[in-house]
Amino acid sequence: MTAKMLFGTAGVPGSSKGSDSVSGIERIRELKLDAMELEFVRGVHMSEATARQVKKAAEKNKVLLRVHAPYFINLNSKEHEKVEASKKRILDSARVGEAAGAKIVTFHPAYFQGMGKKEVLEKVIAEIEEIAKEIAKNKWRIRLAPETTGKASQVGSLGETLEMCRKVKGVEPMVDWSHLHARDNGRFKGKRDFLDAIDEIPKKFLKNLQMHASGIRFTAKGERNHLNMDEGGNTFNYKWLLEALHERKVSGCIICESPDLEGDALLMQKHWKKL
Repeated sequence: MTAKMLFGTAGVPGSSKGSDSVSGIERIRELKLDAMELEFVRGVHMSEATARQVKKAAEKNKVLLRVHAPYFINLNSKEHEKVEASKKRILDSARVGEAAGAKIVTFHPAYFQGMGKKEVLEKVIAEIEEIAKEIAKNKWRIRLAPETTGKASQVGSLGETLEMCRKVKGVEPMVDWSHLHARDNGRFKGKRDFLDAIDEIPKKFLKNLQMHASGIRFTAKGERNHLNMDEGGNTFNYKWLLEALHERKVSGCIICESPDLEGDALLMQKHWKKL
């Protein structure tokens, strides 16, 4: 089996003529990239009517779309109202993403807030099950993809993320490799470390694995900020990642979150084509 990898940007490319999603999609095609993530990270401000126009542009330009739900999500909040608001933000993202033809909606699930990891994970899984039921009830085809997160204070180690996917039908992992690198204080010190992480992921997900990657700066507490791949201070080696994915015959989509969105997406695409 030959691995097929799509590359794209987290939001509208910086070189796009306009800042709207349709212009972004058109620029993705001009750059000969493959995908774009609709960033609802500050709130779901796209109407369903606009989303349908975005879908037409994506279909015309053969660009895969994903959605990133708002950052303001905590399915483990001690306040019931905040949990319900978090679920609504994910569902709103899914609703608009469905109208736009997006394949998945990804989100940062929760914070531990000093509570036991097992207890928190069980609560988060129960809330995700409720969200998944609502998506099924609406007969939406968009899939939930909890993301691996960049700090140990957040729910989202690779193991925790895979447990969510194991327990809730139809949920798949969003593996942010740079987050894992930062979360574990520079986890990926060689290609072998990437291979070991890939081997933890069930094979059914490796046929269409959804991923994020970027350069990253971190402290002992985890992620600090994103960097460009070739920027000083970045220890995340995208070449090792791509070589490991290729070696394990992983297919899927990598969305670049570096400050230079399209520059680093093209950098990864170029290296992948050499493999």
